[in-house]
Amino acid sequence: MAEAPRTELSLVEHLLGAAERWPDRPAWTFDLGAAGRTTWTFAQVAAASAAYAGALAERGVTAGDRVAVMLGNVADSPLLWLALQRLGAATVPLNVRYRHDDLAHVLSDSEARLVVAAPEHHDLVRSTGGVAVLAPHELVADLGTAAERSADVVGDQSTSARPDPDTVVNVQYTSGTTGRPKGCLLTHRYWTTLGASMLEEFPHLDSDDVMLTAQPFHYVDPQWNVATALMAGAHLVALDGFHPSTFWAHVREHEVTYFYCLASMPTLLLRMPPDPADRDHRVRAVQCSAIPPALHADLEARWGVGWYEAFGMTETGADIRVGEQEHAALVGTGCLGRPAAHREVRVDPTGQLWLRGPGMMRGYLGLDSPFDPDGWFPTGDLARLDDQGRVYLTGRLKDMIRRSGENIAAVEVEEVLLSHPEVRLAAVVGVPDDVRGEEVMAYVVAPGTDADSLAAWCAARLAPFKVPSRWALRESLPLTASHRVEKAVLRAETAAPGSPTVHTGPGRGAR
Repeated sequence: MAEAPRTELSLVEHLLGAAERWPDRPAWTFDLGAAGRTTWTFAQVAAASAAYAGALAERGVTAGDRVAVMLGNVADSPLLWLALQRLGAATVPLNVRYRHDDLAHVLSDSEARLVVAAPEHHDLVRSTGGVAVLAPHELVADLGTAAERSADVVGDQSTSARPDPDTVVNVQYTSGTTGRPKGCLLTHRYWTTLGASMLEEFPHLDSDDVMLTAQPFHYVDPQWNVATALMAGAHLVALDGFHPSTFWAHVREHEVTYFYCLASMPTLLLRMPPDPADRDHRVRAVQCSAIPPALHADLEARWGVGWYEAFGMTETGADIRVGEQEHAALVGTGCLGRPAAHREVRVDPTGQLWLRGPGMMRGYLGLDSPFDPDGWFPTGDLARLDDQGRVYLTGRLKDMIRRSGENIAAVEVEEVLLSHPEVRLAAVVGVPDDVRGEEVMAYVVAPGTDADSLAAWCAARLAPFKVPSRWALRESLPLTASHRVEKAVLRAETAAPGSPTVHTGPGRGAR
């Protein structure tokens, strides 16, 4: 019988297949600095995820349930993700930097029936009310022992079963364009389409590769790294975070052959002092979103490896990339490349980029479908196509701030500011920043208070990356005839030389 296409199998089937094919090969290494280092074989990953699935089932978790996970970069994060898939349940990844307001919104909107969180987050979770919270060790006391057992399969997720590839496995929250974070419904097919494209197209990952991720596991990127590594039989190395001063040392030590990065990461790496060992590594390709065009050639010259632009969204997966054949000609141009084989692109008369094809999200939880009747998804980005069909971004339609790879909906920050008893009017915009792409700037009318107290108010209610670092306190703000703040006027002001801003202690701390 012919082997089923990769995208017609669930991630559970890819996990069990990897455990059968490469039982004793390293699947993951978590290098967490002072917290230690652990390596998991594919068989151990299958067994430990089965143990977690069994424990969750004993707590009443069944197919269709949603369980929130609030953990750092520890193996429990992807193990719980896989465990919930084995039960037919969905994971709601929680940003560990959430504060009360943003956490309460996600838990309420997702209707999560349980939260699995590190102990330091339990009081915060309980403060939102109504959702039970457990630590991972309360589910499985001795995960190491569990990982040594055979990979018994829980429920009907056996090697002969064929779970529907369109079953939702994530409610992945991402900031909306004009509202609070929205839950993207991501299926098995979303992850396997993304993973298959990484195997079948550039960068052609396989079982000889060592991948590395330094991003938090509540983001999409480490999760697609897990899915891709399972499908390829590759070894995935996870760090406790992105630390520019030690990043390449970890790359060399673990003999990494591939990694993905984004936002301020390449700029921060280049700012590190040159090292005689800069080119002493095994990396064969780096994929990066938003490579600074002016630094692109410097990145390649310093580390002696190609940096390849790639574009994707939480809603759509992997969409556009530069491949080997065109890479050299496109260095420094800002070109995103061409659509992946599974993806179509078009630019409408307004200049907005649209995407279509398999492996996108099913939709937003509880909201009308954003797809048009023909299956096209509006990205909110402005783009142009050259005469070769290659894509270049030219701007954004979204009222969104992109700070160090984080999407921040301006309205979410504005709502928190407007909840302050002294604030009469507030508008939040993004301002250019050489390192982070954009910083968060707040224009506020608030007689009787100051920027420090406003920043502290935000810091108590929002994740640090959302807290404005630049402030302008005014007696009034420009308004339209419908009494909306004219943000275009404010953006023009921020672009003017010497625009007055106040930099506060809490805001700097959020940087």
